[in-house]
Parts: sequence; structure tokens; C-alpha cells
Amino acid sequence: MKKIVIGSRESSLAVAQSMTVVDAIRKALPDAQVSLLTMKTTGDRILDRTLDQIGGKGLFVKELDVALREGRADLTVHSLKDLPMDLPSDLPIVAMSRREDPRDVLVLPADRTELDPALPIGSSSLRRALQLKQLYPGWEIRPVRGNLQTRLNKLDSGQYAALVLAAAGLKRLGLAHRISRYFSVEEMIPAAGQGILAVQGRSGTVWDCLKEYYDPESAAAAVCERAFVRELNGGCSSPVCAYAVVSVDQIALRGLYYDGDSGMYRIGELKGSVSDAEELGRELARSLSKGRL
Repeated sequence: MKKIVIGSRESSLAVAQSMTVVDAIRKALPDAQVSLLTMKTTGDRILDRTLDQIGGKGLFVKELDVALREGRADLTVHSLKDLPMDLPSDLPIVAMSRREDPRDVLVLPADRTELDPALPIGSSSLRRALQLKQLYPGWEIRPVRGNLQTRLNKLDSGQYAALVLAAAGLKRLGLAHRISRYFSVEEMIPAAGQGILAVQGRSGTVWDCLKEYYDPESAAAAVCERAFVRELNGGCSSPVCAYAVVSVDQIALRGLYYDGDSGMYRIGELKGSVSDAEELGRELARSLSKGRL
């Protein structure tokens, strides 16, 4: 019997996301024995500092990468938005899921129906904080770390007026009822890859059993968005972000460029062919950085 081990972070959300891959493989290979290997990453352990202070998103994948390289895991599953823009060549992405709702949302405490002006809005994302300042001018934005349940507990215990979270994670955990407001992608541009799950494997391996799981539209959008952010050297310490929509053979990209020295930012859009998705991302990044849009 073929044995396949899927590596995952140990949070409830990470496990729920990884189980979508487990289910897809079990459907394609009913005779295979598919199991989860869960672990706490460095990024999960260090909760008293923001990501830019402790080394970035790579801390959420470090231990999982080691498990892949050592053969303890055959595949690993990540929220694509949490993966560094530059991935090691020996651990390529072998599949991307259909995109869940890419929007950011506002979540209020369980016992409230409106924002408490005496409390801050919780978000550790510089991308969200920058755009929140336009939506809620003058409101204090305070960092909040931890897995989804930990952050919700902090919210419900009265530490925050609201949290800004990804709709995708809440929906995957059956918590859509906690959402008080959806921000349109025009109000708040999502992180590159938000709502998409990425499956990593070792180079040289072929995973035909993930053909049905792989979504070409999500993959094209992700390539475009990540090319935009990569061109601008954006990372966890930058609010640079992008969101692409694929329609048949065309792709439309909306991106945010940020100048860290001046605090100035520009938003622009560009359309082109899906076949040119990566170059489109780079082109929009260059145009915004030079003030041509």
C-alpha cells in the first residue's frame, strides 16, 4: 500500500486546509494510506513580536521545509499568502487550489454589533493597517498575533474593538457567521495569493493524483500577483500587495506600490493575456514604482 505523508502546521485552520489535500489524494488514490504530520513552526511559537521583527513569513514554513527535505513528509500545505516570494528550487509548488473568498473582513466581538471607539482594531499586517487608515481615519491599529482561534479569543475578551482577518480562513473553519463586514478588493487589496492553498513537494516528483485539485485560474492569478510583489521586493515588512482576476484568456491585476522612505503609495491596474501573467505583474510593478500610472 502506498503511504503518503502530508506536512501541516498544527493549528485548526492549517489542519482543515491540509485535509482538503488529503481528501483529494484519497479520492484519486483510494488504496493509498494518507496521513497528516503536524508541527508547530517558529512563526507559531514567537507571538510577542510582529513578523517583520522576527524574520518574516519564512518562519511559518522552515520546519515544514526540513520535513520535506528529510523525507518525513512527501507534501506540505500552506496558505499561499504565507509563503515567501522566493522559494527554494528543490521544493517547488506542485499544485494550487481553487481560490476561496479572497477578501479581508471585519470581525466584531461576539457580544457587539458596532465598533467600540475606546478600543483598537487588531491587525499585525502592514498591508491591512495602511488601507485601514483610509477606511477608519484616526483609529488606533494594534498588532495581534496567534492562530485564528487565539486572535478571536483576544477579541472576545475585550482587548480589541474588532479584528481584520481573511474571509477564507473563517469560512474554512465554519466561522463565516463571525464576519461583520466584507471589504471589497477595491477598499482593501488582498495579499498576493490570499485564499489560495499551495502544495509543495520535492523537485523531480510527479503528483498526478493532484490534477483535479490543481486550479489553473488560481495558479495564473498567483503567478501574476507574486511577480508584482517580487518585482518590488515586497515582503512581510512591506504593505505591497496585488490581486488578479482571470476571465477566460485575459487577466486583470490591481496592485499597491509603497515607498517606505516617504510613506507614499500608489494603486494601479493593468490588463493583459493570461499567458503573460508573470510579465504583467512585473510591468505593473515597474509602472507604479516609476509613477507612470
